[in-house]
Amino acid sequence: MVAEMKNVSKKYGRDFCLQDVSLQLHKGKIYGLLGPNGSGKSTTLKLLAGLVEPQAGIVLFNNNKVSKRTSSKIAYLSELDIFYDAFNVENMISFYASQFPDFSLKKADELLTFMGLEKQKKLKHLSKGSRGRLKLVLVLSREPEMILLDEPFSGLDPMVRESIVKGLLSYLDFENQTVVIATHEIDEIESILDEAYVLADGKIIGHCEVEILREEQGLSVLEWLKKTTQPIKEEKR
Repeated sequence: MVAEMKNVSKKYGRDFCLQDVSLQLHKGKIYGLLGPNGSGKSTTLKLLAGLVEPQAGIVLFNNNKVSKRTSSKIAYLSELDIFYDAFNVENMISFYASQFPDFSLKKADELLTFMGLEKQKKLKHLSKGSRGRLKLVLVLSREPEMILLDEPFSGLDPMVRESIVKGLLSYLDFENQTVVIATHEIDEIESILDEAYVLADGKIIGHCEVEILREEQGLSVLEWLKKTTQPIKEEKR
């Protein structure tokens, strides 16, 4: 097991954004962290990355308590778009290479070509979609044990999402890496998921192994998600 959350709760002010959440992440698997906006997906990733601490419970990475030092072995793509607009694409690549020892310049060059990004292009002149592709390049050019992606396809043209998702597979090391994708856009990632967790109102309300779900229940992940969340919606009426 690479990472684990045991009975984790997290508050911002008086409000819980996660309550008694437990999950396990294993090496070589791609996980979907699914649920609507505000369900706790982003907070879960921040806890796994060691960027915030829980009020209760424990978060483990390789059987050690997660801390900010853990970031050296975890690549985290934030939902936020934070760039130095005075930089060009090549400057951002150089900056990340200076910050993370596991950053591969060779891999970055390959990813820039795959994503259709020009090194000399100023960041302030990039479209929202191009900025999103650059974020993916920066994270995937690292060679960490765990990759956490928060809404990685937000702002990308729907026409290119499918090709990017399939292309990502060739840049992952499935023997040594674990990937967690937090998203509400399930159609794009369903084909690459091994397992999925569903969050609603800060609680995990479902977990599935995707292959078993298809073979034994004949359901897609999207169909299973709708079935899992339906009782919650009816309860709120």
